[in-house]
This record gives sequence, C-alpha cells and structure tokens, in this order.
Amino acid sequence: MIIDCHGHYTTAPKGLKGFRDWQLAMLEDPGHAGPDPGMAASDDEIRDSLEKNQVRIQRGRGVDLTLFSPRAGGMAHHVGDFRTSEAWTRHCNDLVHRATLLYPDSFAGVCQLPQSPGADPARCIPELVRCVEELGFVGCNLNPDPSDGYWTGRPLTDRQWYPLYEKMVELDVPAMVHTSCSCNPNFHFTGAHYINGDTTAFMQFIEGDLFRDFPTLKFVIPHGGGAVPYHWGRYRGLAQNMGRPPLETLLENVFFDTCVYHQPGIELLLRVVPPENVLFASEIIGAVKGVDPRTGHNYDDTKRYIDAVRDLDPGVRAAIMGGNALRVYGRLRRRLQEQGRLPASDRPAES
Repeated sequence: MIIDCHGHYTTAPKGLKGFRDWQLAMLEDPGHAGPDPGMAASDDEIRDSLEKNQVRIQRGRGVDLTLFSPRAGGMAHHVGDFRTSEAWTRHCNDLVHRATLLYPDSFAGVCQLPQSPGADPARCIPELVRCVEELGFVGCNLNPDPSDGYWTGRPLTDRQWYPLYEKMVELDVPAMVHTSCSCNPNFHFTGAHYINGDTTAFMQFIEGDLFRDFPTLKFVIPHGGGAVPYHWGRYRGLAQNMGRPPLETLLENVFFDTCVYHQPGIELLLRVVPPENVLFASEIIGAVKGVDPRTGHNYDDTKRYIDAVRDLDPGVRAAIMGGNALRVYGRLRRRLQEQGRLPASDRPAES
C-alpha cells in the first residue's frame, strides 16, 4: 500500500473562505460584518473540489491513501485570538472529515489545532480529542510558531507543551511539525518560513530532553526535514560540542517525509537519513504545482523520484512507501484493519 503522509485540502469549497472572510470582517468592524454565515458546502461541492484535483492526481500516480489535513498556509494562527482560531479550526477540520467520509479509501484525517500566540497549548486538547475520538483522525499538525513568522513563543521542548504531548501519547497520535503563513516580510512562507520551521524544530529537539520525558512521542518533520539532511554533519558536530546525545537517539521519535522536489534531493535524503525514518509524501496539492521543464513531470511527483532510486532493497522501498507510515501512525493501521484493507494480524514491515 502506498501512503502519502502529507496532503492538504488546498482546494476547499468557497464556503470555507466565506466563513473566514466573515471572521476577518468581524475583527475589523464587528458592527458591520453581518451574521455568522457558518461554513456552507454541499457534498457535491466537496466531490467537485477533490475529483478534479487531489483524487485525480492520486489515481494518476498510483497513490492508495493520503493523510489529509486543512491547508497549512490557511491555519494563520496569528489572526485574532484563541476564540477566532478555535472557530476557524473547527470548520477546517469538519470539512476534512467530510472529505474522509466521501472518500474513505482515499483519505484519512489529520487535524489542525486551534493554536494562538500566547495561548496555552493545553487549550488545543479538546479539539484534538474531538478529531481523534469523534471524527476518526489519525494525527495532528503542530505549528511551532503560532505568531507566523516572528517566533514569539517557546521552543517545542518547553514544558508548556507537555499537557498537549501527554494527550498525544495517550491518544497514540503523532504530530507533523508544520508552520503556517508568514507575516514577516523577510521570510517567504513556503520558500523560507516552512524550511526554517522544519530545521528549527530539529535543532530544538537536539537541545532539549523532550524524548527522555516522552519516549513514545512521535513527530514528522516535513519537506524532507528542511536543511537537516544536507547539514547532518553540522548537527552531529553541534550535538557533540554541546554534550548532547548522538543524533541517532532522536530517530526513535523523529521522522522525515519526502516532500523534496528534485531527484538529487531525494537521493541525498535517502543516503543520510535511515530508511526506517523516511515516510513517503508529496504534499499534493501544495506549494509547488508546476511542471519541471527539465523533466516534463510535475515537481511534486515525488513517487517518480523514489521509483528512480534503483538500488533500494524491495523491503526498504515498501517501508518508505507505506510501511513506515503504518508504524508511526498507529491509528491509521487500526483504521485500515477495520476497513478490511489490512489483515487484523498485520504488522508494518521493518526496513
């Protein structure tokens, strides 16, 4: 089974934007925004938004299942306050849930959290629990910078995050560390802020003792880990100089996806990071939508890059393309077993 661990609902029906526009109008001038329009979208609108886009691409590329979450750039946690984020997040997650009900074989839900600058991360717990226990989601996205570009909060290893992590462990759900839009004009959001966030999270994990306190907590760092694989020697040396444990000790808890949009980058990732820590992903439909004129294929067709790596052992290839996702996302494995798509006794293959 080929599982793409990183997909976003970037083609949501216009009703979602209608609700967000109302929220923004309320923040600007509550007296003239009008009544709450809710989030109006029919099942046919959802189908139309997906059949022409994510579902079509999935089928064309031979992907069986995508872990599907709200649009990362649209999380925009800096907007308003916690109540603003809570209402927006609920609508975004409910829309993803409806997509998973309409296409249960194509999508499994991953939730946005109602983060807000300065708000206690523990306030995200009720929405996490709702999404996992009521909507059947298998993971969450965690923004390491709710200020969206100014990094005003505390690192991911700070104890303020611990109640949320405790609940993640209890529920057996990993988090993908994913920034949102950038309000800082110095940092383009997909070209700089995303990669900054990935790299910064890894360095925070090196500096902290988070996994001593939470030995079963799991994070996926997207976009191939940002700058981490390219600078693996730098991080090994920094950890050594700082008296921290070897990087390999993080790899029980930290994983990387394959949203890297050129062949040399994928090959570097697979040479540097142990294969059991790499999860197939393409982020369709995400930041890079065009066709590479040098190859004639879409930049984000990452399956094609992995297929071109000829010296991968078949078991390793199977683990990267799906088995590792089943190890990291325990609820996904159980969901597929309940659907009859995996045997009840199935255990993901180790690479």
